Amino acid sequence: MTASGKQTGPLLGCIADDFTGATDLANMLVRGGMRTVQTIGVPHTHMSAAADADALVVALKSRTIDAADAVAQSLAALTWLRAQGCRQFFFKYCSTFDSTDAGNIGPVTGALLDALKDLPGGDFTIACPAFPENGRTVYRGHLFVGDVLLNESGMQNHPLTPMTDPNLVHVLQRQTRSKVGLVRFDVVAQGPNAVCTVVDALRNEGVRIAIADAVSDADLRTLGEACAEMPLITGGSGVALGLPANFQRAGLLALAGHASRLPTVEGAAVVLAGSASRATNAQVAAWCVDKPSFRIDPLAIARGEAVVEQAVAFAREHLKGERPQPVLIYATTSSEEVQAVQHELGVARAGQLVEKALATIARELRMLGVRKFVVAGGETSGAVVQALGVQALRIGAQIAPGVPATVSTGDEPLALALKSGNFGTADFFLKALEHRDGDMS
Repeated sequence: MTASGKQTGPLLGCIADDFTGATDLANMLVRGGMRTVQTIGVPHTHMSAAADADALVVALKSRTIDAADAVAQSLAALTWLRAQGCRQFFFKYCSTFDSTDAGNIGPVTGALLDALKDLPGGDFTIACPAFPENGRTVYRGHLFVGDVLLNESGMQNHPLTPMTDPNLVHVLQRQTRSKVGLVRFDVVAQGPNAVCTVVDALRNEGVRIAIADAVSDADLRTLGEACAEMPLITGGSGVALGLPANFQRAGLLALAGHASRLPTVEGAAVVLAGSASRATNAQVAAWCVDKPSFRIDPLAIARGEAVVEQAVAFAREHLKGERPQPVLIYATTSSEEVQAVQHELGVARAGQLVEKALATIARELRMLGVRKFVVAGGETSGAVVQALGVQALRIGAQIAPGVPATVSTGDEPLALALKSGNFGTADFFLKALEHRDGDMS
C-alpha cells in the first residue's frame, strides 16, 4: 500500500478465453480508469510491466480446445495472477457465449470456483455475457443479439461453436455439474442490494453459478457493484463496466486519466482478416471497393500452392511502391463457402491452414517493416500475435466498442488492433488505421 492507501500492484486479475476477447475486456477496464496490461498466454518469467498495472488480463487461446486443456491453462493463469497480488478475478468469454455442450465455459468456471473456495464468497459466481453497447442483452436468461435471439443471429452457423439454444441457463447447465440459477431483470432493476439478497437465496438452494440478466449499461453497473465482494466474476466484457468503481469506492484505485496513454509507433500498416462473421464480411467488402486486397484460399494452400509467398509479394508491391498504401489480406468468406471448405478439408484442418498462413504472412511482413497490424478474428489474432513474438500489450483508447488500440511491450513495439469477428462497423478497418490516440496514426 502507498501512503495514500492505494494498493501498489494489480487489483484485478482476468483470464480471457481468446485474444480479441482479452483486448475487449482490457478496453473496458481502461475506460474505467484502470491501467491495464494484457499478456499473451501465461508468463513464465517476471514481467516488470505488471507491477505498474491496476489490472492484468491473461489472454489464452482456450475457447475451442479440449475442456481439460482449457481448465489446465485457466488454472495456470489463475495461479500466476494470484502470485501478482490480484484481489479479485474475472473469467471473460464471448458476448455470444461461444461454447458447446462439452464446454468450455462451464468446466472452466467450475474449476476456478474450486480453486478459489478458500476465499470468502468463493463458492458462487455470476455468468453474464451482456454487452448492450454492441447489441448483446440477456433477458429472462435468454441472450439476444440486436433484436433477435442468439440462435437466429447467424451464430447458429458458427463453424466451431454453433449456438442453437438462446436459453443460457440451459446451455450452461449442460456444461457443468454445478447447479445453475438465474438473477432476473426485475431483481437487477431494484439495485445491488436486491441482487445480493437473491444471490444469498440462490446459494442456500445449492446454486453455484447464476446467469444474470442485463439489458442496459445501468444493469451492468448494478451487477458490478453487487459483485464487489465476489472473488470470481464471469461474463463478457460488459460486466467489467462496474468493476473499477468498486476499487475506487474502497480507496484502492485513484482516478487515472492517463490510463489509455500509449507510445506512438511508426511504420507500415496491414490488415489481416480470418473471421467469417457477418461483421467482418461487411468490413472486407467495404475495403475491397477501392483498396488493395488479397484473398487467401485454403483449398489452394491445401493443394500446395505458394499462397503465402504470393500474398507477401502482393503486400510488398503496395507497401514499398511509389505511393505506399496499406493492404488487406483475408480469408473471410460466406458461411456457405466456409462449410464447403470444411466439408472437403475437415473443420480443424481448414481453420489451422488459414491461421498458419496468416501468422506466417504477419511474420514476413514484420521483416518488411510493417509495424501496425489490424487483425480480425479471435483465432486469427491469437495466431498472429504468437507468430510476432508478442508477450504483452499495453491497452490504449477505444477504436470501436470492444476494440482498443494496443502497443506491444519490449524494445521494438508494434501497434495492434485485435478485433473480435463480430465487432465493428463496415468501415472499421479504415477507422483503426486512422486512429490517432497513440498508435494507429
